[in-house]
Amino acid sequence: GESQLTAREREVLVQIAEGLSNKEIASLLNIGVRTVETHRERIMRKLNIHSIAGLTRYAISRGMISVQVPA
Repeated sequence: GESQLTAREREVLVQIAEGLSNKEIASLLNIGVRTVETHRERIMRKLNIHSIAGLTRYAISRGMISVQVPA
């Protein structure tokens, strides 16, 4: 579960859940796109969730991101 994630993985998970691309996450965190992909693979393996939608639902259900409902 979430406790297995490193601080960095949680950070990446939140950004994925907020809909940022690998490239956007990479530039935000000052890391390579390949590194973002590695984090994403590890997060998916640890949580046993294999889609972006699933990761997003997970982050929302854990209160890791606040959902902006379009007006």
